[in-house]
Amino acid sequence: MVPAMSDAPRNPESRWFGDTEVDPTEKTHRVHDVFTSVAQRYDLMNDLMSGGVHRLWKAQFIAAIRPRPGEILLDVAGGTGDIAFRFLDQAGPTGRAIICDLTEGMVAVGRDRAIDRGRVGPILHMVGNAESLPVADRSVDVYTISFGLRNVTRIDDALREARRVLKPGGRFFCLEFSKVVLPGLDRAYDLYSRAVIPRLGKVVAKDEDSYRYLVESIRRFPDQPSLAERIEAAGLERVRWTNLSAGIAAIHTGWRI
Repeated sequence: MVPAMSDAPRNPESRWFGDTEVDPTEKTHRVHDVFTSVAQRYDLMNDLMSGGVHRLWKAQFIAAIRPRPGEILLDVAGGTGDIAFRFLDQAGPTGRAIICDLTEGMVAVGRDRAIDRGRVGPILHMVGNAESLPVADRSVDVYTISFGLRNVTRIDDALREARRVLKPGGRFFCLEFSKVVLPGLDRAYDLYSRAVIPRLGKVVAKDEDSYRYLVESIRRFPDQPSLAERIEAAGLERVRWTNLSAGIAAIHTGWRI
């Protein structure tokens, strides 16, 4: 079947599922299947793949956000709740968080973790697509998406949705794998991710294919300047980025004015 290309110029990633060319109408379903498969081992695999470094990146992410009392967070692709829990730790008892994820399995894991931590009251869990959020206009103070944007079929639609749901003065934060900027490290990281991560997925999560897709999706994700341009095109302002671990990951920020 020939993939539909109608939105490819605006969302070039829409026709790629990793390195496999697909009809854009199928990509979201394939991503849903990936995260349904890996939900139960997702956090463990993050620790193994990064050697725990993802926890340091998330700490820097929260430090950039600087949660304030009474703020409402929308964490898209928030799955197991890592960002929401950290946000509420700093926002205090008046903070609130909405976790929205594409897959029921990831939401279920996050809800169980919230119950275990006594965090049911401050957190609302919902299933939804980043491209069409089940959230009211101008209703949240902070929008976050952590290691989720590269899995979205139409990134530009998701970025416009981020602006829509933010209150005026609201803040946008994206933590995502990016392009390594240190010569030598880029080749070593590419070798590690292609050779090691799928094998870890096979042994630990019993799903080599899903983790091969996740590695391939990193390679196809826009680099730091390109993503910044797309965030600005969605109507967010004062867009900046900060590289983490020489660009293995990056934090992009913006404001809804």
